[in-house]
Amino acid sequence: MKNDFFVHESAYVDDNVTIGTGTKVWHFSHIQSGSRIGENCVFGQNVNVGNNVVIGNGCKVQNNVSIYEGVELEDFVFCGPSMVFTNILEPRCEFPQRGSAFYLKTKVGRGASIGANATIVCGHDIGRYAFIAAGAVVTKQVPDYALMAGVPARRLGWMGRHGARLREKSPGEWLCPKSGWRYREENGLLHCLDKKEDEAL
Repeated sequence: MKNDFFVHESAYVDDNVTIGTGTKVWHFSHIQSGSRIGENCVFGQNVNVGNNVVIGNGCKVQNNVSIYEGVELEDFVFCGPSMVFTNILEPRCEFPQRGSAFYLKTKVGRGASIGANATIVCGHDIGRYAFIAAGAVVTKQVPDYALMAGVPARRLGWMGRHGARLREKSPGEWLCPKSGWRYREENGLLHCLDKKEDEAL
């Protein structure tokens, strides 16, 4: 049976893996058993996808990224080069913590972008369309559309769904300079007025 996805000859895909149509797995990558990968994803060189990881459609994972068990990517997530996920909060080699019972879960919401060399400390979800700057270290929950930077990461502003930093029109009202879409901030959370967060463009 012909595969409708591409796996480079140097990559390894274990048994019991599901890979969607149009997905590409490039040089020296490893997709481990039990993983479920959606359609039209791209995995760059030297990517490791751990056991039982769930990845949505349209995700792009750049070189040297490991997505460990306990991490889930929703649709259209971008993982920049050499960014880091974790799944054990307090590791000790002398007292190993092996198996999913020890892993803290991390979910990355639809359309979120994580910059190169950023670190996501496990147990902290990344909201939809959030933008994590290069080199940031995330140590807390990240709300939808948040622009996070620094060590530890803190919110510097808001990013629109189209990937542009939002401009404040009036108190609590924000505008995307790229699309013209409007956003409203209420109780520290941002909502798009022109499209539902899970609705396709």
